[in-house]
Amino acid sequence: MADAELDGKVALITGGGRGIGAGIAAELADAGMRVAVSARSRDQIDEVARRIGGIAIQTDVSDAASVAAMVAQVQSELGPVDVLVNDAGVSGPRENVPIWEEDPADWWRVFEVNVLGTYLCCQAVLPAMVERGSGRIVNVGSGAAYLPVGPGGALGLAYGPSKAALYRFGEMLAAQLAGKGIAVFTISPGLVRTAMTDWFGDDAPWTPPELAPRLVRALASGRADRLAGRYLHAEHDDIEDLIRRADDVSEEDLNAIRLRR
Repeated sequence: MADAELDGKVALITGGGRGIGAGIAAELADAGMRVAVSARSRDQIDEVARRIGGIAIQTDVSDAASVAAMVAQVQSELGPVDVLVNDAGVSGPRENVPIWEEDPADWWRVFEVNVLGTYLCCQAVLPAMVERGSGRIVNVGSGAAYLPVGPGGALGLAYGPSKAALYRFGEMLAAQLAGKGIAVFTISPGLVRTAMTDWFGDDAPWTPPELAPRLVRALASGRADRLAGRYLHAEHDDIEDLIRRADDVSEEDLNAIRLRR
């Protein structure tokens, strides 16, 4: 059923060909949004777009020209982007390669997609958002940014640091955009079973896959704009409760990654 706040508006989801991104695309389409999904895999985004009645755009988010072309196509076919969801992401090698054996290019590639890709997509959509005085950006983070994950991390030595950088970037971007009608959020989807995480096995504490899309739908609506800059967890946070307590969340600096002494 369409949402009054979202019906007819435009959403762009990177990493939308499978897993969490595909779920978010379907949820926003259900809310009445006109949705564009992008990824590097043509077949996957074509299938998602067909299923939700959206458009598919093959994109490498780490390449500025590719990102610019993506945003131009969305604007031409659907209109200006109202909601950007940065879900495109990669992990490092699962075998926990020691740093002295790792190719620096492989390590850096994780940052190129997870951090630079988000930066480029934000940079591309924000001029029009600022001109209109409205827009929302949701960056899909990970508990790997702050949870103890063991030596090297289960998803490689670069994955956790890249997601920590993503959160800090989102928080600072939200502050830069304060007063311009644009809200930026970083979310943790929880441990969702996807192609990236399936090898964790049946006994892992899996998060229901519908929770992250529902959270993004709430953030896209604008009802949570006073929580801009906050880190929101799809499974462990009650977004409606946080919306009601937004003043307290701000005053007590909750839902933020901080050093406490």
